[in-house]
Amino acid sequence: MEETHVVTVFLRNGTDVLLFRRSEDVGSYAGRWGAVAGHAEDHPAAQARVEIREETGIDPEADATLVRADEPFAVTDDERGTRWIVHPFLFDCDTRDVTPNYETAGYEWVPPTAIRERETVPDLWTSYDRVRPSVESVRDDGTHGSAYLSVRACEVLRDDAASGADYDALLGTARELLTAREGMAAVVNRVNRVVADAADADADAVLASASAVIDAALAADRDAAATAAAELADASLLTLSRSRTVRDAIVGADPDRVVVAESRTGREGVVTAERLGDAGLDVTLTTDAAVASLVAAVDAVLVGADTVLRDGSVVNKVGTRAAALAAAAVDVPVYAVCATDKVAPETDPDDPDLEAASPTELYDGDAPLDVVNPLFDVTPASLVTRVVTEDGVLDPADVEAVAADLSALRAWQ
Repeated sequence: MEETHVVTVFLRNGTDVLLFRRSEDVGSYAGRWGAVAGHAEDHPAAQARVEIREETGIDPEADATLVRADEPFAVTDDERGTRWIVHPFLFDCDTRDVTPNYETAGYEWVPPTAIRERETVPDLWTSYDRVRPSVESVRDDGTHGSAYLSVRACEVLRDDAASGADYDALLGTARELLTAREGMAAVVNRVNRVVADAADADADAVLASASAVIDAALAADRDAAATAAAELADASLLTLSRSRTVRDAIVGADPDRVVVAESRTGREGVVTAERLGDAGLDVTLTTDAAVASLVAAVDAVLVGADTVLRDGSVVNKVGTRAAALAAAAVDVPVYAVCATDKVAPETDPDDPDLEAASPTELYDGDAPLDVVNPLFDVTPASLVTRVVTEDGVLDPADVEAVAADLSALRAWQ
């Protein structure tokens, strides 16, 4: 039997993936739905990017980021006498603008669960299943913020429900997700909401609830960014770390200048600076240590929030507190932008559980040292001028009220 290596590449924008209806001009499976695909005998990772460019017109270097690749698996088509060796990939894509080639009769951006409802190329769901979000990918992601990871956590429940998991298994997965990122309020609150809002104790209800929570989460993040953009229109800004909500707010505010701290240990600020520069803004990338000397030259500091504690304090990437202290010294206001789902109702403001990076990332020598390598720090409410959300600007009393509402979602546990 002939053996052929192919890549199957899922492009994801938000939580939708791109599906193509194959034209009559292709050599196999005409009329069926598939993802970006192509033969890849030698270098599948490189070929995946070639196929993205050829089949969509999207620049895989500028507009797509590899999320996950998995080991190849075999799909046997006895009728064709072919054994396909499928190499699956998932990319996050910044655009939905697609220019298809002759191989495509039509295309749609759809929730991945639509794969199971269509006539597709063989084992398309299996390809997606191997690269889709999982408890492990949510737990182990040290790059993205809590807004992104909370949506991925809800996708795990949605896709598990679509795959046929029963209700009890879904509850078990929900508990695993809560444990995976228990310090991220958005993950906890949105997973709780998926289960709490399920109309019935069955998988279909979880599927519907997860889909609704995902849509609401994406809308909340967009609206929070728009509110912050209006609040800070034309102001020069300083920011740090990597937050899509912050990035969208900055682009919407259209500042005349943006200063971005590199944001160790992961240096996520470098990616933020690149994306803002690509959006046409005047961007200065600097070191974390230089923030104190540069903050006086901007109109405001704008940061994200992994968590807002019930007293109005903000947990965010380490360096946020130092930036806020430096800003206070020169009377520069500090804004935190996030969805209300990032309020943590149960966390003790005096004893938050802060994630840390591996000590060996900072020092792996033999000297007898205690190494502290934090990922997050707490910025007291007194240093945060405003917390901007999809519901407007919150003061500490508003934060307390939001916390009480979110606490009620835990009842299912």
